[in-house]
Amino acid sequence: MQRPPPLSRVRRFDTIRLIPSRFADREESVLGALAEDVDHLRDLFDLDNATNERLLGESGGLPGIGVDELVFGVPNFRIINAAFTYPRPEGSRFNDSSRGAWYCAFELPTAMAEIIFHKTVEYQEINRFDDSVAYQALLADFSGQFHDLRRAPAFVGCLDPDSYLASQELASELLDAGSMGIVYPSVRRHGGTNLACFRPALVGHLRRGAAYRLTWAGDPQPQVEPIVSDA
Repeated sequence: MQRPPPLSRVRRFDTIRLIPSRFADREESVLGALAEDVDHLRDLFDLDNATNERLLGESGGLPGIGVDELVFGVPNFRIINAAFTYPRPEGSRFNDSSRGAWYCAFELPTAMAEIIFHKTVEYQEINRFDDSVAYQALLADFSGQFHDLRRAPAFVGCLDPDSYLASQELASELLDAGSMGIVYPSVRRHGGTNLACFRPALVGHLRRGAAYRLTWAGDPQPQVEPIVSDA
């Protein structure tokens, strides 16, 4: 590997990650509605657990991340672990299919721009912009040394809007060398900043923020509305 990107001390509170609300709000298993009795429910749970990537990771069954790296006993630890044990099949900008990362933004508009871009690509593939999805904001604090692409022009290829080849290669090398993660300029929003954290233990004080509804009604740009809680 060429000389790695410089390290920066990052101390940032209230970083924002948006996930579909159905993943943040589900307290009871959907299997309960399918079970005929307690024994049937137990069998369904056994079948589900055998293919649950987060549970496999938490029991040391995934090759890309060790159980010693995951977190337990802190609020929302399952959500943290899921980010690392459920990578997209094609990977993301700074991770491949073997291991996920915690992606977040320093600003809400940046987090929103990232979500809108990727969802819009999905709808473009089927040529239909007709959907409404609720998203939950997750806030986390970070303090540590991260490799910094904001002042590393030699790595501009890792910010290619159409390819993850260079960025995944860099991430793999940095991960093997013990990197904590990468802070980088947003590719989807000019002036925005993102963080890809490689280590579950660094996702600090995870808690819920506001919720939003994104509605596509025939146009690639959705309408964004805050969801007001009844509580």
